[in-house]
Amino acid sequence: MSRNDVILAVVCAVLVGFSLIVSLVVPRSRPEFPGRRIGLFVLVSALLVLAMLVSVEKLGAEEGENEEPAAAETQTGATETSPASTPTETSGSTDTGGSQGPGGGGDAAKGEAVFASAGCGTCHTLAAANATGTVGPNLDDLKPSFDAVVQQVENGGGGMPAFKDQLGGGEIQDVAAFVVASTQR
Repeated sequence: MSRNDVILAVVCAVLVGFSLIVSLVVPRSRPEFPGRRIGLFVLVSALLVLAMLVSVEKLGAEEGENEEPAAAETQTGATETSPASTPTETSGSTDTGGSQGPGGGGDAAKGEAVFASAGCGTCHTLAAANATGTVGPNLDDLKPSFDAVVQQVENGGGGMPAFKDQLGGGEIQDVAAFVVASTQR
């Protein structure tokens, strides 16, 4: 459980606890509740709801932002909307990869061997590797950026497992360089 999960759980527990107490416990002992202090009651209630919304937005989005672009890029095509939305979401990423140069920070020649040895071609289509996998996205069509490939290979998401424990940082950089160099032609 991450730090963000703990914070979200605490804020949620406070909001739910407050709600239960003021709706079930307090009215039994004080039937006139909130009475003259309705302004304070409304203020506290609104602040707790706002705190929950802000917590979910900030802390929940923090994890989602790291995975969302990569996950969107790795949609398998299982839904009809993912292929249509993916090029729009990645068009800016493609330019980033091209401006870094085809390899970003890795060695594309070494990356070709990593692509083969890690079994990337069993799930992905990539013409340069003679790979015709259909489980993951077609990398020739997707044309992901260097950073998007690095993040996706390291962290996984969208049905793809994380490879950060199986591949060293250099290998991940190399396979990203290979994918970008192969798809930016």
